[in-house]
Amino acid sequence: MKDKKFKSKFSPTKIIALGYLCIIAIGTLLLTMPFSSRSGEITPFIDSLFTATSATCVTGLVVYDTYTHWSIFGQLVILTMIQLGGIGFMTLSVLALSVTKRKIGLRQRSIMQESVSANQVGGIVRMTRFIFVTTVIFEVFGAILLSTQFCKEFGIIKGLYFSVFHSVSAFCNAGFDLMGGYSGEFSSLTGFADNYVVSYSICFLIIVGGLGFFVLADLYKHKFKIRRYALTTKIVLTSTAFLLILGTVVIAVAEADNKNFENLPLMQRITAAFFQSTTTRTAGFNTVDLNLLTDASILIMIPLMLIGGSPGSTAGGLKTTTITLMLSSIISTFKRKKAVECYKRRISNDLLLHLTALVALFTVLLISSSILISIVDDTPIKSVLFETASALGTVGLSLGITPSLSSFSHIILALLMYLGRVGCFTVLFAIKDNVKGYVSKYPVENVTIG
Repeated sequence: MKDKKFKSKFSPTKIIALGYLCIIAIGTLLLTMPFSSRSGEITPFIDSLFTATSATCVTGLVVYDTYTHWSIFGQLVILTMIQLGGIGFMTLSVLALSVTKRKIGLRQRSIMQESVSANQVGGIVRMTRFIFVTTVIFEVFGAILLSTQFCKEFGIIKGLYFSVFHSVSAFCNAGFDLMGGYSGEFSSLTGFADNYVVSYSICFLIIVGGLGFFVLADLYKHKFKIRRYALTTKIVLTSTAFLLILGTVVIAVAEADNKNFENLPLMQRITAAFFQSTTTRTAGFNTVDLNLLTDASILIMIPLMLIGGSPGSTAGGLKTTTITLMLSSIISTFKRKKAVECYKRRISNDLLLHLTALVALFTVLLISSSILISIVDDTPIKSVLFETASALGTVGLSLGITPSLSSFSHIILALLMYLGRVGCFTVLFAIKDNVKGYVSKYPVENVTIG
């Protein structure tokens, strides 16, 4: 009887929200230990908490350079949290139960469904295995590609370690790097801006990780039979391609006469613009100094970061499907249609209400947190907006202000990273999950708008 009461108190949303908090708590404790830092000194609790949150929520915002501050042990702790946060702790839990031949009940399947944003409980265990196998394949493939360059630069052992770390970080859209000892602290991949293998390998991992495992499964199942693709797959592929091209074109044009790009060969300019556009999928790497970018580039990167990747992926943000359906709703309104349509499919009103609330919530969080940080730390609003959008979208790109912010601002950014990764609605429903839907019986009355 007590066991049933205990289970009833912990809904899938609560377990997911608390699960991520547990990973963050354990990571914080480990990073606080003296042996986690290179100096052997205790890292302040707030800084350890911020780093653990950033790693678990696959963001990449840091207060310390990952390579120069953290020891090998600390880096491995961060890498473990990135992997857990990227594919979801429930994926590994269900996989462990499956491997040990233990019975996986409806409750575990329901939690897994919520964790990976699945449409149904059926086939969720099979999907878990697909997620694990797909992750291993792409991360190993990425590590092999990167090792062809890193092993030449850093030697076999260090090169392989760097290759695995950056492959996992890229596929999980985390943005943590170990280049602090090579090209300077907080330099990300700027030292490899002219290396096409590294640049396009990282871009490939970011894009694949941001597409979503259900999209990858759909592509694997139907191959090039486009007509058989699910609506989600069609939306994700077209919106991702559009956003990548849009970001690349705007950044390339905006930076044409800027010293970041003006001395680069044409192919390198295109690569740099494409990389900066790709990294806004919530990856957090950069190959150029973001502080030297024009305001136009910064302005396009902020909404791209907020949009982020796709549902059921390692990426965060509002998701490509949310923005696509919102635009479809706007187009349907202009055309005076009574229903929202996308790829010859009608979208339910419940889903439209959900995405409208999500966009509004993201906007409120972005503006309110930016105002608070700007007031507390007396920081230019452009830099603060960029940083908060990066945190909320779990991106990790930074204009360099994060290390100098106050503890209060670090806590705000940590909360944004948590909400961005776990999901605003998941957290809200975890806090109060007993609200039941109802059909309104009040009379209808029109209100003048516009």
